[in-house]
Amino acid sequence: MTMKHTHLLAALLLLPLFLSAQSANDYTQYVNPFIGTQTDETGALSGSTFPGATMPQGMVQLSPETEQMVTWDPCSGYDYNKDIIYGFTHTHLSGTGCTDLIDVSLMPVSAAVTPEQLKAADFGQHYSHDNESARPGYYQVLLQESGVNVELSATTRAGIHRYTFPEGEPQTVVLDLDRMTYRGDAYYSGRRYYDIIQAQIRLVDDYTIEGYRVVCGWAKLRKVYFRAEFSKPIAHHVLMNGGLNVGNSDVVNGRTLRAALSFDPSDSSELIIKVAISPVDIDGARRNMQAEAKSWRFDDYEQAAHDTWQRELSRIDIEGTGEQKTIFYTGLYHVLMQPNTMSDVDGRYMTTNFEIKQMPKGQVYHSTFSLWDTFRAAHPLYTLIAPDIAAQFVRDMVLHHQTYGYLPIWDLWGQDNYCMIGNHAIPVLADAILAEIPGINVEEAYQAMVESSTRSHYNSPFEIWEQYGYLPQTLQDESVSITMEQSFDDACVALVAKKLGKTEDYERFYRRSMFYKNLFDPETGFFRPKDENGNWIDGFDPLSYEQPCFVEGNAWQYMWFVPQDPQGLIDLFGGTKGFLKKLDENFSLTATSGEVNGNASGFIGQYAHGNEPSHHTVYLYNFAGKPERTQELVEQVRSEFYRATPCGYAGNDDCGQMSAWYIFSALGFYPFHAGSAEYVIGTPLFTKATLHLENGNDFVISAPNKTPKRIHVKSVKLNGKVIKDYKITHQQILEGGVLEFKMK
Repeated sequence: MTMKHTHLLAALLLLPLFLSAQSANDYTQYVNPFIGTQTDETGALSGSTFPGATMPQGMVQLSPETEQMVTWDPCSGYDYNKDIIYGFTHTHLSGTGCTDLIDVSLMPVSAAVTPEQLKAADFGQHYSHDNESARPGYYQVLLQESGVNVELSATTRAGIHRYTFPEGEPQTVVLDLDRMTYRGDAYYSGRRYYDIIQAQIRLVDDYTIEGYRVVCGWAKLRKVYFRAEFSKPIAHHVLMNGGLNVGNSDVVNGRTLRAALSFDPSDSSELIIKVAISPVDIDGARRNMQAEAKSWRFDDYEQAAHDTWQRELSRIDIEGTGEQKTIFYTGLYHVLMQPNTMSDVDGRYMTTNFEIKQMPKGQVYHSTFSLWDTFRAAHPLYTLIAPDIAAQFVRDMVLHHQTYGYLPIWDLWGQDNYCMIGNHAIPVLADAILAEIPGINVEEAYQAMVESSTRSHYNSPFEIWEQYGYLPQTLQDESVSITMEQSFDDACVALVAKKLGKTEDYERFYRRSMFYKNLFDPETGFFRPKDENGNWIDGFDPLSYEQPCFVEGNAWQYMWFVPQDPQGLIDLFGGTKGFLKKLDENFSLTATSGEVNGNASGFIGQYAHGNEPSHHTVYLYNFAGKPERTQELVEQVRSEFYRATPCGYAGNDDCGQMSAWYIFSALGFYPFHAGSAEYVIGTPLFTKATLHLENGNDFVISAPNKTPKRIHVKSVKLNGKVIKDYKITHQQILEGGVLEFKMK
């Protein structure tokens, strides 16, 4: 045998070991996109996630619709409990509390479609989970009535479909630009949540269709342009506007547009469709197609999506059980899905004032900033593991400020839908600045923070804020919640001002950050509303979710939202003893008063893990000398409210915030004061976890004697030095090394 053959044989013998190692390191195998898609046995929301194909921060989220009328429950359009699919649309929201998008619906059928059927628009088909599968960048389902096997993949700006029809059966694809979302509450029941202002479908040639629709909804004016290319020529078409068949025309304009496109069944049973979208114009959709979707090989797109997700998920290594890895990496997947790309490949994007602007070459503009939710843990996770992307988010929020006048509240499709309260872009910018991540214009970002904290707008009357030192309920609805959240935002501005040496600003915003104390009633032990004369408002019920002074919570849940000043909160209760008594009651009191808010779920007493205001509360015991109680509650939340099943979340995932809580809390630390670039210590879930940091360093979390029953921490060391205050800074993590837990 020659030396060459010896080397070849050795290589062949090692190949199975290499492939096995590759498989073991394939992080995508642990992602289950169905987690969070199912309501539980009580009908309560799970994650409101979707199982379809998307890329990290992708513009396209290509997924099935199981709702004939998509409402807020589930906002994603997919419910694992349903057995009918009505179409496959290219844009979705993951885990939000309100719905929008659901653009450009395609549905294959193995039958000819008459104009009457197209008008009725009822093409729903049954499916079974036994013939459905999903993984990052790929979704598959068999439609029962037609026998069509549907496979979906995606690039950043294009959706890729592969339909395999039964041999010899008719091949038709229904394009529906009238798929939309509806309000699910009593007042709006059965009514459209948004209106199509104008739409168009145009046959460009036998292989190509282009079009657009302009929609007014949660995002007040949303433009979606598309270009669809088919692997086979369109043999016959029917275009329809509001039930009116426009005959053999190659273009149709209107508000309720559909098309039935037929293909020759003798020319292969497989049909590939590529759909590129743009928020700017048709030229943008064309360029996106040219740049990202030249190939007709579906498997290439699937592989490219896999490789991209593999690279993103590999930022963190963990050693745990299969179930733990599934929950963890699915959570990381859900975080990294958004914020979403909102610029075309040429860098053009639409500003908040509807101008078309140009990003510098190679830069991407983003939207879908669910900030009331994601400032707490999802954005700090980006700052920690993907600072390059986090810097882009900061830049895009500052661009939003430049055209809108203040930083985004809830930015969707490039527009502010002004959902929720506070201005929680501020802690995101503060966290990034204090973490000193590169690529940020600090002075520009700081100026945006200050102007967003002094320029009054809806829900933010800063003249009243500084005049009274709180928001009177008689002058501002939701006054207690806004007072608590605005105090926190002001604390974040103060931290950055201090870092930048802006003493006057620091003193002003620090003083404002203490305004929360002005609504504390020592007699009842709660924060409660006052009028403009400083009088307590009658009718206060701390258990009620119907109090107009609170948002998505009651007085118990908002009592603890003082992450900027936990010692000050302790002092309000007369010291540690009184504070701990009240905090213990928070986790034990199960009483209710009237209806529970639909966003509140995942209860431990009054703690509601299914909604964000509670998320930091389990870590409060650290500040009162009882870290062991924090550790017990972290473990309880991890084990009770996260599962590797379709009903895997205790509430809406809210663009990854629910997932981000788990990721941090499983690693063993949490951004209690999101905006400070600091973390508090909890309890690790794994014997070992490694963060592969962007600067090239590795940060290892080690708990060699960790077992399922060992949840209490005996000691914790950073690079051999004992941590006594249960805190760790962002800069300490960036330096790399080992955070070692000794469990007891």
